[in-house]
Amino acid sequence: MKSRIKTIGITLGDPAGIGPEVTAKALRLIHLPENIRIKVVGDEKIFRHYIRKCGPRISVIDLHGNFAHCRPGKPTKESARASFLYLKTALALIRKKEIDALVTAPVSKEGISSLGINFRGHTEYLAGEFAVKKYEMMFVANNFRAVIITRHIPLSAVAREITPKQIFDAITLLNKVLKKNFRIKKPFIAVCGLNPHAGEKGIIGRDEIKTIIPALKRLQKQRINIAGPLSADTLFYPDHAKKYDAIVAMYHDQGLAPMKALYFDKLVNLTIGLPFIRTSPAHGTAFDIAGKNNANPSSMKAAIELAIHLA
Repeated sequence: MKSRIKTIGITLGDPAGIGPEVTAKALRLIHLPENIRIKVVGDEKIFRHYIRKCGPRISVIDLHGNFAHCRPGKPTKESARASFLYLKTALALIRKKEIDALVTAPVSKEGISSLGINFRGHTEYLAGEFAVKKYEMMFVANNFRAVIITRHIPLSAVAREITPKQIFDAITLLNKVLKKNFRIKKPFIAVCGLNPHAGEKGIIGRDEIKTIIPALKRLQKQRINIAGPLSADTLFYPDHAKKYDAIVAMYHDQGLAPMKALYFDKLVNLTIGLPFIRTSPAHGTAFDIAGKNNANPSSMKAAIELAIHLA
């Protein structure tokens, strides 16, 4: 039997950023399986600047409309409004079951927020649109996977925001996704401490004792295979990390700094917990190089390939 046709939607992000460029370049490099279709949502004119012929399994939903004055490298409220329209259109297609997975090119959080829209980022916005309470940002690069417990909050707020329940829920969801989507029978998950050297048994902070260890003990009772809390300064070293199926970091830069240093060109952001697959490249709009045709499409290519694989 032939596999059912799957459609991957790709939003072009802010048309003043590198989204259209990296999307076009990535699609030129990817060999699409016979059962995969691509729907690109955005400004066709800007997209076609980087790719003239798309192939029979790639179509473009052109939302150029009133955004004729959007220019690469020149972010405006108009370009932010365009990027938000691309996203809203893609979500309507998901609800109609016309696309099976979504890849989002970068947008400007500041730009969309300036329109009076409550937008902290794709992750939080998508969760709100689909009334999802338990969701996480998961970062993937080949066989490396990681989740961060807190996301876009000030560093001064991290310790008070982390709770045993939050850790328990995040790792429970991660364990489920590793089994279901990545087909790992018995995942082994490493958990970072919050403080340097994971607190040194209370000498450098008691967050591990009060917050992290109680969550891990509860998880172990659920027969989830975990190690921690471990010192984050050595955990991400590839020879150490390869022993685990995923790593859990406590805050944004604890996880993202080493991940981007090691895997920047391959890193993909996967939102777990949504009722559909959503991936994105792990970089921003890069307005400073937009329109110059020198943006690296590797992360976008990896994001599209992961969406295809999981779909």
